[in-house]
Amino acid sequence: MLRRLFVRDFVIVDSLELDFDGGFGTLTGETGAGKSILIDALSLALGERGDAALVRSGRERAEIAAEFDIGDPGKVGAGGTANAWLLANDYAADDTLLLRRVVDAGGRSRAYINGLPTTLGQLREIGELLVDIHGQHAHLSLLKPDSQRRLFDAQAGLSDIARQVAARHHDWRALHEARLQAAGDVEAARRERDLIEWQVKELAALAFDPAQWAEDNAEHRRLSHAVSLIEGVEAALALLEESGAATELVDQAVAKIGHLVDHDAALREPAELLDGARIQLSEAAHALSRYRERLELDPARLSDLEARIEAVMAAARKHRVAPEELADTLAALQARLDELQAAADPEALAAKEAAALAHYREAAAKLSKGRSKAAKELGKAVTDAMQQLAMAGGRFEVALEPQNTPAAFGMESIEFRVAANVGQPLRPLAKTASGGELSRIGLAIQVIASAAGEAPTLIFDEVDVGIGGGVAEIVGRLLKQLGRDRQVLCVTHLPQVAAQADWQWSIAKETQAGMTLSQVTPLDAAGRIDEIARMLGGVKITGTTRQHAREMLGL
Repeated sequence: MLRRLFVRDFVIVDSLELDFDGGFGTLTGETGAGKSILIDALSLALGERGDAALVRSGRERAEIAAEFDIGDPGKVGAGGTANAWLLANDYAADDTLLLRRVVDAGGRSRAYINGLPTTLGQLREIGELLVDIHGQHAHLSLLKPDSQRRLFDAQAGLSDIARQVAARHHDWRALHEARLQAAGDVEAARRERDLIEWQVKELAALAFDPAQWAEDNAEHRRLSHAVSLIEGVEAALALLEESGAATELVDQAVAKIGHLVDHDAALREPAELLDGARIQLSEAAHALSRYRERLELDPARLSDLEARIEAVMAAARKHRVAPEELADTLAALQARLDELQAAADPEALAAKEAAALAHYREAAAKLSKGRSKAAKELGKAVTDAMQQLAMAGGRFEVALEPQNTPAAFGMESIEFRVAANVGQPLRPLAKTASGGELSRIGLAIQVIASAAGEAPTLIFDEVDVGIGGGVAEIVGRLLKQLGRDRQVLCVTHLPQVAAQADWQWSIAKETQAGMTLSQVTPLDAAGRIDEIARMLGGVKITGTTRQHAREMLGL
């Protein structure tokens, strides 16, 4: 669960360090006070994209750090899942996890897990294991068929098999289109196949080898400059070995200095240096002699190398690549030739397509079975929740409509249908639900989906928009019930919801040194009475509203 959140220079927050409790907690305050800013800050630490606009005006960077208690590394459950991810990604696993994010004024972002640099992708992966955030407009996505399907599959735990179905559909579709294309342009495919086959034979006959190419070039350079190499080596040997040459002169110097060392020890160092030079000159002379013995003029070999190099360069020019890339070019041409030859055999291509379709149908059938079971369970759960949310007699159904042709999302489309009142037929959610009904149904689905998920921390950001009265109290009870097993944090404007919380923070704006800043105040019992009274009565708080607040809080 989330234990601590540190925020510095983020939007209108200068510096905050917040310690979180378990259970059900609420953030309340006037509109625009910055309640959702804290959720945005946490989202940034969990891997959401950030930009320079998030940095408080006049500051160099914004910094967010979120500390989580993930329990014993060996413990089964959400904490164990997070620890398993850490170990699988080469991070140390412990009972505490620290996620940190820094965004500078230029928009550049850095991310860290337990103090070690990480990528945003990795931050998002582990963030999804820790926190499940439901935004204030999440219910609007229920109007879109794709969103309904993704939410349903995620709630049913079918997201992995759904991705597998999509991948197998992609494979089948590629083979299907390849077969149709091959059947529709046989003559063009034959001409391309003949051309590539000739090119493959030509390059294969060239037998180009990158390592041999480097050796051939080195040998060619050596043979093409053999005359100058021989002349240069012989001239160097003459300077080293002939009468009066360097070696003889150094020997003389060594002889003159050597016997003087006994008279002055200061000459020992230059004497040793001269002796070393004499040895090195002697070794150099021997090395040059051996090199000269091996170096020969070979016009025939030089001619062969020049012909070989010219053939390679001509092939490279023809295919418009560097000589070193000819091997890769041959591999690519061979792969394309294999494709064309396979396409030339309609029976083989059809067999591959049929096999890919069978693999798709196998995965799709597994997905359909899981969806059929989950549709009944979700339909019943949401219907039961509707009875509590002032929609007595209403019904909810997840309709699975079979598809005539294979689709990337499976063999059935998914549609949420609802009957808001007794006696009404089930109709598509997007066409029947009013704004208030949609909010309530969306909240019911989110609560049910959260209960089925594994994230230990659940955050609801003004998801109770469009709800009021007795329904709001029921919503508070649902969230409090979730808080018995999870850490639940809710941003709300409803006193009926806030009163159900185990703990409550007030968010307010303050002006300091001409700057508007957001401040967070943990509320004690008296503070909660005043805040609930404000939410009930507005600007003017009377004794009656305070008494009402006490009753709502059960004090």
